[in-house]
Amino acid sequence: MAVWALGINHTTAPLDLRGRFAFSVDQIGSTLHGLRDALSLKHEAAIISTCNRTEIYCAGEQLQIVPTLEWLAHSGGVSPSLLGSHAYTLEDGHAARHAFRVASGLDSMVLGEPQILGQMKDAIRAAEEAGALGTTLNQLFQRSFAVAKEVRTSTEIGAHSISMAAASVRLAGQLFEDLGSIKVLFVGAGEMIELAATHFAAKNPKGMAIANRSLGRGEKLASRFGAEVMRLAELPERLHEFDAVVSCTASTLPLIGLGAVERALKLRRHRPMFMVDLAVPRDIEPEVKKLQDVYLYTVDDLAAVVQTAQANRQAAVAQAEVIIDAGVQSFMHWMDQRGTVPLIQQLNAQADEWRAVEIARARKLLAKGEDLDAVLEALSRGLTQKMLHGALAELHAGDASARERASAAIQHFFLRKER
Repeated sequence: MAVWALGINHTTAPLDLRGRFAFSVDQIGSTLHGLRDALSLKHEAAIISTCNRTEIYCAGEQLQIVPTLEWLAHSGGVSPSLLGSHAYTLEDGHAARHAFRVASGLDSMVLGEPQILGQMKDAIRAAEEAGALGTTLNQLFQRSFAVAKEVRTSTEIGAHSISMAAASVRLAGQLFEDLGSIKVLFVGAGEMIELAATHFAAKNPKGMAIANRSLGRGEKLASRFGAEVMRLAELPERLHEFDAVVSCTASTLPLIGLGAVERALKLRRHRPMFMVDLAVPRDIEPEVKKLQDVYLYTVDDLAAVVQTAQANRQAAVAQAEVIIDAGVQSFMHWMDQRGTVPLIQQLNAQADEWRAVEIARARKLLAKGEDLDAVLEALSRGLTQKMLHGALAELHAGDASARERASAAIQHFFLRKER
């Protein structure tokens, strides 16, 4: 059985390219069916897609990295060569190590951030519901989660972690002297927006509003922070009311365009606007960044902010890598053992067959009135002869080198002294 992974992330691919390969959780099931049809229905597969990465994990009898790359390129409407120049491919133990590092937060833009673990669990649950998860990938990801838990509890990898949401507040504080005097608009109602709203709410802003496609979900989040709720359709006419805008939705097209922001700035008399686009693909058109009175940050722009305190965590990283190494060795040992399972099954079946034959013979002898001790002696002798027949035949047949190999094997398996 072979295991392989293929992906792009924030270190290998630009934001707009990553946006082409963003899959929401409710898309994963149908997407996996397409992938498995392209490779083989026997292949196991899982897709992890976040704002910082899209990764495909597969398990099958043979590696199929090139077909996997071609399928992913086609799904994003780019050439395999373009995708290949930004993608990484990993096999077997290297794929397992990568999955363990991702789950543990070591491969994140925010070192040690816990959000990726929840995203991975959601993705694996979706793969399982789609019937795409088999024994091998299930083992890989369950071990990933176990390793991540050990890393989280045994090291300080998450200490002083600066999340995207916290970084957004920090940047806003550099632009506005008093965050208590600004109005903040959150576009979306997912986990990232909930985190951002939590951090901004701690600064007691003048006002907060939630704009979401589903009013019900928006109202539920808004009730936690005493925020106003509005429809996405109201964005263009009300954008000028807000000093800060944080957006993160699953929209495939930008929700806030250049024209809407230009009109908002005019109504604001060019008072500055702080905007954070945490979505992949983008929620805010990139041209907005060129406007003089707008300070727009994307997930990639926040990289420098969230890297602070990295040096303080290097010791924790080293500890985490040791835990991950042990996890990889354990997984690969399990993989190696799986290769011997068919042989073990064959040996057990053969032994059961021999035993059944000898027991049946013994029962016939007992039914005829034969002496019990004589029957037991015949039973044990029959089993012994069947077990040793193959080994003895090898010692008497073949050339000298074959007999030498047989002799070494027989001594190893049959003549070892019990310790």
